[in-house]
Amino acid sequence: MGTALNSAQRIVIKLGSALLVDEGAKLRKTWLHSLCADIAALKADGRDVILISSGAIALGRDPLGFKHRPKSLSSAQAAAAVGQITLARAWQEALGAQNLIAAQLLLTLHDLEGRRTYLNARETLEELLKLNAVPVINENDSTATEEIRFGDNDRLAARVAQMTGADLLILLSDIDGLYDKDPKKHDDATFIRDIPQITPAIEAMAGAADRGGLGSGGMTTKLAAARIATQAGASMIITHGHPNHPIQGLQQGARASFFHAKMDKPAARKTWLAGRLHLTGEITIDDGAYQALQKGRSLLPSGIIAITGEFERGDAIAVTTQAGKVIARGISAYGHEEAARIKGIHSRDIAQILGYDRGEVFIHRNDMVLEQDA
Repeated sequence: MGTALNSAQRIVIKLGSALLVDEGAKLRKTWLHSLCADIAALKADGRDVILISSGAIALGRDPLGFKHRPKSLSSAQAAAAVGQITLARAWQEALGAQNLIAAQLLLTLHDLEGRRTYLNARETLEELLKLNAVPVINENDSTATEEIRFGDNDRLAARVAQMTGADLLILLSDIDGLYDKDPKKHDDATFIRDIPQITPAIEAMAGAADRGGLGSGGMTTKLAAARIATQAGASMIITHGHPNHPIQGLQQGARASFFHAKMDKPAARKTWLAGRLHLTGEITIDDGAYQALQKGRSLLPSGIIAITGEFERGDAIAVTTQAGKVIARGISAYGHEEAARIKGIHSRDIAQILGYDRGEVFIHRNDMVLEQDA
């Protein structure tokens, strides 16, 4: 575990309500400050750190008079609206004590499923990391509905790891990892330390998700997160997060389950782009742009000679040759109306023509996959 942690340059850390909030629905300040000290050490070593933090509903229930986690969606949303203020302030104070800047992002499933909002969220995170801030992300529980909720922050964390190209996802939990059966019910449960791949047998070990207590997720959701993260090229660790300095504990050999990344990030990204995007438009490029794409370069507006269909920034579009052959697909940085105005021009002239620019590339190479026979 220590090797994976020490080699990771971008790390997503998820912590649940049961770690952040005690049984009396009070913030565990000493623990939170110890975690932020660990984060500061990672940052001092040049790492990017993104936090996925539960706790808004748990912190909001007491002021509103709820003795337990609200069961109705409207009550949970109300508790989240109250608790999110306390949660954000707690992170700001704890990270600030380490001279770190906290940034809050509230996301819903819709934000990561919609291409434009996905790109906006990713660009915001990239800019925050570039500015050395620590993003603290939570599901937007106060507005999310049953149809668009992630339902748990394990899967939200995995989607963020996928979106940001993280090397490692760490799930700080109330259990130290995966067992072949529930260790709370079976004394002979066997701990599973190393998981090279997620097989049906591994999935069967998860059992039913525990919906009690402060949190909303269980081992089933953690395995779902592992599948998302590892397929995106990120390794994943589940470890007991309750002790102080949980990240330091991992570095010193604390027990944990380790899920191996299925493939490297570039391959995972290309696979995701190739298999999951619905194409909403098409652009035709000249021979020079075609040759540039074959060399692994991004697509510039200067290489575009025709636009077909109606698409917006963040939509997936096809890239074709003048002969009509589809050679690539990718996420467009500009909409079709913008594309019609900037096709064939040099990138330096974009701002002059549009009055603004969204970057010099029309489709970035990281947002593009070439067809196998291109």
